[in-house]
Amino acid sequence: MNLPRLPKAPKPLPCRRWLALSALALLTAEPALAATCSGLTGVRVPASAIALPTSGARVTAATAVPGDASAGPYCDVSVEIAPVDPSAPPIRMRIALPVQWNGKAMMFGGGGYNGTVPNVAGNVPAGPVDQPTPLGRGYAVFGSDSGHPANLVNPGDFAWNEEALANYAHDALKKTRDTAMQLIQRRYGSQPTRSYFAGGSTGGREALAVVQQWPTDFQGAIVLYPAYNAAALDLQFGRITRALAQPGAFPSLQKRAALLEAAMQACDGLDGVRDRVISHQAACNARFDPAKARLNGRPLRCPGGADLGDACLSDAQITALKVFDTPIRFSQPLASGETGYPGFNTWGTDLGRPGEGLQLVVNRLGLNTLQPDYPMPVHGTGFAEGAPYHSGFWDEWVRYFVTRNPAFNSLTLDPTRLGPWQARVDALSLRQDVNRTDLSAFADNGGKILMAHGTSDQLVSTRATADYYRRVQRDMGVGQTRRFMRYYEIPGYAHAASTVFNAAWDSLSALEDWVERGIAPRRQVVTDSVAVPGRTRPLCEYPRWPLYRGKGDVDQARSFICVNSYRDTH
Repeated sequence: MNLPRLPKAPKPLPCRRWLALSALALLTAEPALAATCSGLTGVRVPASAIALPTSGARVTAATAVPGDASAGPYCDVSVEIAPVDPSAPPIRMRIALPVQWNGKAMMFGGGGYNGTVPNVAGNVPAGPVDQPTPLGRGYAVFGSDSGHPANLVNPGDFAWNEEALANYAHDALKKTRDTAMQLIQRRYGSQPTRSYFAGGSTGGREALAVVQQWPTDFQGAIVLYPAYNAAALDLQFGRITRALAQPGAFPSLQKRAALLEAAMQACDGLDGVRDRVISHQAACNARFDPAKARLNGRPLRCPGGADLGDACLSDAQITALKVFDTPIRFSQPLASGETGYPGFNTWGTDLGRPGEGLQLVVNRLGLNTLQPDYPMPVHGTGFAEGAPYHSGFWDEWVRYFVTRNPAFNSLTLDPTRLGPWQARVDALSLRQDVNRTDLSAFADNGGKILMAHGTSDQLVSTRATADYYRRVQRDMGVGQTRRFMRYYEIPGYAHAASTVFNAAWDSLSALEDWVERGIAPRRQVVTDSVAVPGRTRPLCEYPRWPLYRGKGDVDQARSFICVNSYRDTH
């Protein structure tokens, strides 16, 4: 059955107009929707319609959802994609099929070790708070759990099964997409005119996976803080974990708050204004040394390097934090070609500090509250107490992906000298690292990429994303890269959430303009939704950063200019 489509609009509808249309659609279409929607229950997708091996897919539930202020009425469809190996879990997916379909599709990526289906009624990563979600814009939206249910105690244990591991690595992406296309065809009688992918972290890696491996499936991708070189990142996690596990090396929340404040005092003004956001991160990386820094006029280093309280850092803690700041170099390249993983922008990054609400999320994604140890402290769930996220991720990877021995002490594995585990890590790198840089097939198909990363990300290094972007430029040429790809760094933004500068960016409108109207992104603006709600900054193309003009409202993007260095302004 073909349903009428709303005309495409260059701008979102005003709120009142949207509510009126939603109410009208609900009154006129809900009975038909319910009948049509429930009719999808039990529908099967044959294995032959899915490019990678499965045992086919089946709709397990289809529920009519009435419209509200955020979206019009839609059919919420749950699907299971059956594995080939009967001992492997199915891929669970959801797809939201709106009554007023705009003719397009959006796939959401996951996060961490996945295991849960993304909220198909939700937003893209770092999406705008004042614009409709993809579903609210009329997209058919879908995503999956990547082929295993979440285990909150041991989230990596699915990797014992090879098919589940392959699905997590990236196979589930293709299987989910092909299944969704069949259901969209069944519901609307046609395929989408455009398909987009949006994801952050693991979902960002997944976004790069689909454009690299299936370059004609999607016409655009929103890529946030991508963990694209996943095996290399895991090894860096191990190096950091082992450093933090040393006696006296783990800094408390109060000590990390002192470190952040010292970095603010030293680096905040490098962008021309003291606004509690470090915009010239490269300069801060180069000049800040916690062993020599001062906090409120006093040395940040404790006297004699001893641990003398929460207002200073001991030598053991400074040593561990410098491991966080520096790269890991492997004794031999991984099979994927990665030779190491860069350090993190440690100075000026919120690694955790006392607070409530969103700060607890930031803390958990940073160093959390408990020192790494064996057995590793709780890390799979909760925001009150736990090991650093890095450490929990490393521990799961070592025990379930690498050694497949749940009793293995992950602190004993040296990530720089893998010894008998080298071959296994090499094999995992070929599965997990998504680092191809020739994206010609995607670009030649009209595909566009918008990639962004917060400079204060404590879980995936901004430096790694910048390195990937430079590799693409090296291998495809700067001009060719600019034809289809943009990369932005967002000062102050942490991993998915921040209490310093919580980014909100209308990336989807920018992507639509570029793909569908040929209008390349210009003068993009990012908005803070937490620390100073509503303040804006220019979204600067890498390697540029926002410099204050010297006058004007410090909370307005127009008061800043994107520069490569101070010399650009003279």
